[in-house]
Amino acid sequence: MSKSEIVELPVPQGSVDVPCCPPITAGELSRTDAERMAAMFKALSDPVRLRLFSRVASHPGGEACVCDIADVGVSQPTVSHHLKKLREAGLLTSERRGTWVYYRVAPSVVAAMSAMLDLRT
Repeated sequence: MSKSEIVELPVPQGSVDVPCCPPITAGELSRTDAERMAAMFKALSDPVRLRLFSRVASHPGGEACVCDIADVGVSQPTVSHHLKKLREAGLLTSERRGTWVYYRVAPSVVAAMSAMLDLRT
């Protein structure tokens, strides 16, 4: 097997692919939509996760190798744990290239979070 083979890492079942929540001012959220959105906000509520998410989002080219974003003041296994939580919440996508994993922000999910919080009607 070639080390340069590209393999898309699976996202565990139960994660959010693309939420479709209306703005918070449009009416009460359904239980399902509220649970989906809460999982995403919960994933971002940790300062380390928020820093990692920010590093991926602001990285040139729209993607970041784990080797480029891991220096956030915690151990590498902890970084991997936090990246996994962000991936499970649907906020990041990942792709393995050789021995490294590259992460990208899932733009449709972030757009849905933003739209939900838009108070303009």
